[in-house]
Amino acid sequence: MDRLRRSLLSLALSAAILGPVAARAEPAAITVASTTSTEQSGLFKYLLPKFTEKTGIAVKVVALGTGQALDVGRRGDADVVFVHDKAAEETFLAEGAGVKRHEVMYNDFVVVGPKADPAGAAGGEVTQALRRIADARAPFVSRGDRSGTHAAELRYWKDAGLDLAAIRGDWYKDVGQGMGPALNTASATNAYLLSDRGTWLSFRNRGDLAVLVQGDKRLFNQYGVMLVNPGKHPQVKAKEGQAFIDWLISPEGQRDIAGYRIEGEQLFFPNAGAGKS
Repeated sequence: MDRLRRSLLSLALSAAILGPVAARAEPAAITVASTTSTEQSGLFKYLLPKFTEKTGIAVKVVALGTGQALDVGRRGDADVVFVHDKAAEETFLAEGAGVKRHEVMYNDFVVVGPKADPAGAAGGEVTQALRRIADARAPFVSRGDRSGTHAAELRYWKDAGLDLAAIRGDWYKDVGQGMGPALNTASATNAYLLSDRGTWLSFRNRGDLAVLVQGDKRLFNQYGVMLVNPGKHPQVKAKEGQAFIDWLISPEGQRDIAGYRIEGEQLFFPNAGAGKS
């Protein structure tokens, strides 16, 4: 009986000693609210294990349109936002919702559409392509989800001198979804669409779609990252979130971003420090 008591006492003491240690050993984790293109292009699947292996910090991604991702940050429901709409990002900072914006990488947008190109949109500038699509009332799919891609599309209609609210009709389909579902809809309906190049390159259900417009300087697509302001939201894991940001813009993180390729083609081009803000 004494031996049993000693064994139980020993187990109790071990639990008392190891319990707090086990709690402290719980791996750190952060939440990153990001655009769907970083998720659906496969970049995060490639990139995040490298960061976790180096730092021991796990990353949970909430993939939404940029506008929605910034709203998640405003509520303090994420530690970091990683998005691609500079004007919206600067508003986020001006509101005090974020600490500092860092440019991370860029790629570009492309206009995709049916290979037969019934609107004659191929070649030339994006604004010219949109005018031709509107004139032909050719099927066009819009994400309609307040994403960075959607914001860019709306800018391009405006730059083309077109009042989208006045001209839109049955030919313009607003799906309110991410880049992958929008591409699936365009493929199924043989429609035109604005896509980020990264998601397009990783997309396999292309059907009869092809890239018709690219290379226009307006199609430049910059990504930025910000820590959510811990002064407004004390629950923000500032140390771990900043470690993620620092890694993304470090030579190592930038090298790993450049290393992500599909069939030999680079999807994102690192440019940390190119536009400090």
